[in-house]
Amino acid sequence: MNTGNSIELIREKAAAMRRDCLEMGFAAGSHGAHFGPALSSIEIIASLYFGVMNHDPKNPCLPERDRFVMSKGHACLSYYAALVEAGYLSREEMYTFKGDNSILSGHPSCHVEHGLEVATGSLGNGFAIACGMAKAAKIKQETHKVYCVLGDGECDEGVIWEAAMNAVKNKLDNMVAIIDRNSFQLAGKTHEIMDLDLAAIWQAFGWDVQVVTDGNDVESLLSALKAILQ
Repeated sequence: MNTGNSIELIREKAAAMRRDCLEMGFAAGSHGAHFGPALSSIEIIASLYFGVMNHDPKNPCLPERDRFVMSKGHACLSYYAALVEAGYLSREEMYTFKGDNSILSGHPSCHVEHGLEVATGSLGNGFAIACGMAKAAKIKQETHKVYCVLGDGECDEGVIWEAAMNAVKNKLDNMVAIIDRNSFQLAGKTHEIMDLDLAAIWQAFGWDVQVVTDGNDVESLLSALKAILQ
């Protein structure tokens, strides 16, 4: 996949992904869908899939592909939308979201041949798995990157901090964690439930931190990702 796409093309992909999310959610009907966390992460995932990551929808099991883990699995609509726009999933498959025998369940399941790397949904576990994937790549001397999107409310989970410490200890500079700071979680606003200075905490744990003020601005996201990957 060409990672040299223009900012305008990535914005167009993000707009298409928003429509895909809405169409999937409405197609699911009374089964429901988590629109909020999906829509807040659209530009993050569009920037990764169409501006940063090395991947090939024609060869989804390519050994040197970059890996993507959607740790906040309830936001899977945006993940599925990226896979549709990238060519891993057909539009017919898209409309089966939450349907009987569909591979597109309410949280991601593992179907690598369709671009779905890891089953996630239990908050915090996806990030821990991503750290394990990065560690395995180090052991095997593989050069691909692991990208993981987390929720800000998800960072209340203790396993996040265990994995974050472990990543620093093991020098996992082949992975990137991106926190979707939308300021909401299931029961309310994140600052009212657990008021965390996430940038300061991650820095204290030894991570290289880039703060993006507007997480829906593609240019800012690409700039931050470029700075991290240098």
